[in-house]
Amino acid sequence: MTDHLPQDPFMLVSTINMLLRDHEFDSLEELCAFFDYKLDVMKEELKENGFEYNEEQKQIKAL
Repeated sequence: MTDHLPQDPFMLVSTINMLLRDHEFDSLEELCAFFDYKLDVMKEELKENGFEYNEEQKQIKAL
């Protein structure tokens, strides 16, 4: 695993979904803490790029 997340929005979504799906992290909050991202900033960046996090499914999806 790298020590940073991709900057490209589509690669970012793919990477986060993979890490959550493969149980590397239990939640987006845990993932953000590991990569030193603020959760609210992550959610806002995702929203600006047409995505949102579904907590129930632990997955990022297009709006």
